[in-house]
Amino acid sequence: MTKKNINVLFDEKIKELEEILPKIETDRNCAALTLTNILEILGLDNFYFYNLAVPLAGGFGGFKSLKGWKGPCGAVCGGCAAIGIILGGHKKLKYDQQLEAYQTAAKFVHYFEKKFGSTSCYELCGIEFNDLDSVNNYIENKKWENQCYKYVIFAIDKVRELTASDLKKKWK
Repeated sequence: MTKKNINVLFDEKIKELEEILPKIETDRNCAALTLTNILEILGLDNFYFYNLAVPLAGGFGGFKSLKGWKGPCGAVCGGCAAIGIILGGHKKLKYDQQLEAYQTAAKFVHYFEKKFGSTSCYELCGIEFNDLDSVNNYIENKKWENQCYKYVIFAIDKVRELTASDLKKKWK
């Protein structure tokens, strides 16, 4: 697959997601949607990836600890996971490749924070998934339809940008 082809696939997926994500009524999980849509572009379609990413949004992201730590947006979690898969290609990341994965993920998180002002799910949309009133407020105020889906689209596009050379080399 040439760079043009993978970019076309990303463009088509982003265009599709811009239309469908604000309207979906089920499977609204920013971590899973970020990760699995990138993996679908790469030809990796497996429900295990979806299942793996689901808790990264509502269990880790969107979590507020007893000490006040606020978990990251699920799109950030899913984007970081996708970076590891892209950089590894069709092989397990070697130990010396991990630093590149850390640095690329850190760049991704930096750009996300710069664009949206935070990486914290709570700070972005006011939700704590371990608080039922917070979840109800999220639903009633249509946070997904009005803003959260945009985080998924941004994450997919930024991951593509930051991993462009690896996409070209390792995902033919």
